[in-house]
Amino acid sequence: MSTPEARQSHGNEHEPQDPVDAIVHVIPIVLPLMGAVLIFLLAFIAVYLA
Repeated sequence: MSTPEARQSHGNEHEPQDPVDAIVHVIPIVLPLMGAVLIFLLAFIAVYLA
């Protein structure tokens, strides 16, 4: 049936990196920049239409 021995891994010693953990440290920089770009574009549209 089953063996009580632990399975042996032959290769991948590291766990795969989570994509969310890879970008979390960038969010405090990117979020305000994208907000500024959005405000600029909305102001540009408002001036263009006025």
